[in-house]
Amino acid sequence: MALSVEEALQTIYASVTPKLTELIPIEHASGRVLAHELYATHNLPPYDNSAMDGYAVTADDAGSCVNVIETIHAGDDKSTLLTQGSAVKIMTGARLPQGCEAIVPQEEVTLTPKGVTLPATIYPAQHIRLCGEDIQKDDLLLEAKIRLYAHHITLLASQGISHVHVHKKPRVAIFASGSELKMHYETVAPHQLYNTNSPTFMARAQELGCEVTFIGTAGDTLEEIKEHVGASLDADLIVTSGGVSVGDADFTKEAFNAFGFVAAFDKVNIKPGKPTTFGKIGNTLVLNLPGNPLAAALNFELFAQSIILALSGTAKKYLGVLHVKLHSDFKTKPGRRSMVPGWYDGEGFKPCEKFAPGMVSPLATSNGIMMIDESVSTLKSGVTVKMIPTQWGLYSNSMQNLITH
Repeated sequence: MALSVEEALQTIYASVTPKLTELIPIEHASGRVLAHELYATHNLPPYDNSAMDGYAVTADDAGSCVNVIETIHAGDDKSTLLTQGSAVKIMTGARLPQGCEAIVPQEEVTLTPKGVTLPATIYPAQHIRLCGEDIQKDDLLLEAKIRLYAHHITLLASQGISHVHVHKKPRVAIFASGSELKMHYETVAPHQLYNTNSPTFMARAQELGCEVTFIGTAGDTLEEIKEHVGASLDADLIVTSGGVSVGDADFTKEAFNAFGFVAAFDKVNIKPGKPTTFGKIGNTLVLNLPGNPLAAALNFELFAQSIILALSGTAKKYLGVLHVKLHSDFKTKPGRRSMVPGWYDGEGFKPCEKFAPGMVSPLATSNGIMMIDESVSTLKSGVTVKMIPTQWGLYSNSMQNLITH
């Protein structure tokens, strides 16, 4: 019996355990998932300092001419005492002298033979960065299970954190089956096709932060497919395409069964992609996708991406949706959940004018998927639909309703 999309995704989430962790330098941590929460080790700024190039003064000296007794640069370690009637020339980032109540920017003073004349109004604490105003010692710096980006690295560096524990990258092994398939660097005969699925899966898995191995293309024999399965078993996830239907030469299921494959589901009520199969061989997850390129790529977005997110350890492991306006009327044959590729232009979603399971061109002219309920036959222009992005990530801490009704 075919599972619903929701049931299939719930089965995946229940079956996948995040990867173990490793310690890496922060310079290599962008895009990785933080394993443990981190706390601030010290205040930021660590001391009161000047936000401007100017003069450190007391507020009561407003409008007066004061004597410049010292110059302090950023990085200087001076114990200057500032008293009324005097000023200290100071540079941006330099630690304040004792007794400083405000910083006057250099363009707001008048130089005189006796010193500098200050403006008539000086506000206490103006242009001063206070110790700890950005981050205070022991503040929660970063939560666990977040994916690190460049500005998270900024935080880590500001605290002198050199290494972090992150979840290991998911290891994905990819192969296709089909005697008619050749790789793009090979010569194809008139009766053969280029294998577009494997390069697509490899590129997408790499975009999702995986370590990817291409095992090759197996011919339509049980022995060849078994050889490819055996070579893939050290991966966390095996993704294949082709050989999951019921044709005479479809041996993929039999080959996996020879290694003790346990299926969690082998049909999903979705168009295209009904024969999508998911299960395990020991601790290795297996996802068998259809051979048709569009069907394979769309189901990769839905199911392989969910598996990879769950393996990665991120708290945001669930696919998210954008609620967008439909740019044009859309008609379809009801009866099965359907995935429809299309383009989101920042305001609305326009379904591809033509698409079929065996096509590849819609993949290059779409950046999202609309998944419509089996009861839908017509959607009018202007209605709100749900779109799953495919060219950028949109994820959630909780499972979302992905279906447009």
